[in-house]
This record gives sequence, structure tokens and C-alpha cells, in this order.
Amino acid sequence: MNIIDPKSAFVSQNAKIADDATICPFVSIEGECEIGSGAVIGPHSVVRDSVVGAGTQVISSVLVGAKIGERCTVGPFAYMRAGSAVGNGCRVGDFVEIKNATIGDGTKVAHLTYVGDCTIGRDCNVGCGVVFVNYDGRQKHRSVVGDKCFIGSNCNIIAPVSIGSESYIAAGTTVTQSIEGGDLVVGRSHQVVKHGRGRGRYQ
Repeated sequence: MNIIDPKSAFVSQNAKIADDATICPFVSIEGECEIGSGAVIGPHSVVRDSVVGAGTQVISSVLVGAKIGERCTVGPFAYMRAGSAVGNGCRVGDFVEIKNATIGDGTKVAHLTYVGDCTIGRDCNVGCGVVFVNYDGRQKHRSVVGDKCFIGSNCNIIAPVSIGSESYIAAGTTVTQSIEGGDLVVGRSHQVVKHGRGRGRYQ
């Protein structure tokens, strides 16, 4: 393995790291980890009891009990919690939190999103600000998303629901009922404009 700065990086004795993987400065590899061929663990990342596939890049992120496939990009500032399993060729972007969720090959979860207690299929796009609402105050519930789905920005997916393959959910929609495959769903309120009524309301 290529440890760029051995003085600043910590690597557990129990970690299995490919010879051509790169460990950048200020990285902590803890517990039982596996880092695949050509993987890059970028500065200020923590990888604990996790698997990082071949060719995957982890940038300034935290992985705890997670499994990341091959040729993925993670971060910066992503948080992969226990039970997270990400397929091959995926994108997990900045300020994304994933917990107890499975994400299929080729799916992109770009930024500012919470994905908890769900299964997402392959080749999906999960927009900015999406929340998988998994807790009703008493119990955790699970949602299922099919393949090739588009979930627009600022959507709430209220578990437990299922979203069929090739569905399109417009930005700002709150999903409370299951959706058949191929459906288009728009669940936002109509904009109301009262001309001139905004003046003086904010000081």
C-alpha cells in the first residue's frame, strides 16, 4: 500500500489493504477493514470495520460498518453508517448520510440527503435535499425504490412506501403512498402570489 505520510495516518493491524491502494495524510483505518486495488482514501477520512471496493475514492468522509462497491466516489463529508451497502459505479456526494440502506449499481445520491432504512435500485438519481423519513416517533420503517427512478430535489419519502421502477417524482413532493412503476408524481402545493403584500413584513 502507498501511505503518503506514515506519521499522520493510522492503519489497523487487522486491515487488509491492496498493494496499490493509496492512503492519504490524516486518515484513520480502524478495525477489520478491506481496501481494494487502486482505491484512494483521501485526507481526513475515517474508515472503521468497512469494505472499500477497487478503484473507489473516499474523500474526507466517515465510513462505519459500511460496504462500498467498485469504482465509486464518496464525499466529501459523507457519513456511511452501519448496514450501508453501496453497489458499483455509484456516487455518494457531499453531506450525504446513509444508514442501514442498500443502493444499487450506478445510482447517484449527490448531496445534502438522508437515506435511512431503505433499498434503492440501480441507475437511480436521488436529488439534493431528499429525506427518507423512516421514523414515526415510535418505530423505524423501511421503503423500497425500484430501478431507474428519478427523485427530485427536496422530496420527502414517508416510510413505509414502495416506488416502482422508472418512476419520476417531481421536486418538492412528499410521498405518502406507494407508487406504481412508470408513474409521474407531483405532490407540491400551488404557488399563491399576493402582489404587494410582502412589503414591510421583514425588517
